[in-house]
Amino acid sequence: MKAIVLLTDGFEEVEAVTPIDYLQRAGVEVCTVALSPDKRAVGSHNITITADKHIAELEGSWDAVLVPGGPGASGFAESDEVCALLRKTAEEGKLVAAICASPVVVLAPLGLLKGKRFTCFPGMEGIVKDAFWQEEDVVVDDSIITSRAAGTAASWALAIIAYLKGPTAASQVAEKCLI
Repeated sequence: MKAIVLLTDGFEEVEAVTPIDYLQRAGVEVCTVALSPDKRAVGSHNITITADKHIAELEGSWDAVLVPGGPGASGFAESDEVCALLRKTAEEGKLVAAICASPVVVLAPLGLLKGKRFTCFPGMEGIVKDAFWQEEDVVVDDSIITSRAAGTAASWALAIIAYLKGPTAASQVAEKCLI
């Protein structure tokens, strides 16, 4: 299993690092992918991460794409490369996971939430007109997993693990992390 975690300036650090850590604990290969050619992204709380690849270097196959939220969500939405990557991933029936603002700012404009149940950062749900908002920490609807905010990042990561590797793998990570 291989997962891509997208990074751009303004990403919410907890929403990126928590799934990176938990997925790796579960044996999922994680590739961090930045929008900046220097492969660096400065998070919304001034933590800088150097990604494994620039988005133009992305090749091969993957099983999931994760989109953290934060003020950087608009950077993902404005990237033609990100939009193409997410469309391709969804068209192939692979997992697309977004948290915080990203379900609304990134997935909804691409039509990826149409007819689906979803959750997002509180107060943003009214922007999406063709999907069904749920007041839950994590919502799984087919190959789309959404979550609410930094405080739900662990639950989001575990739902992604359960989707990719099964509930036993998710339970093992949760147990080792005392969740």
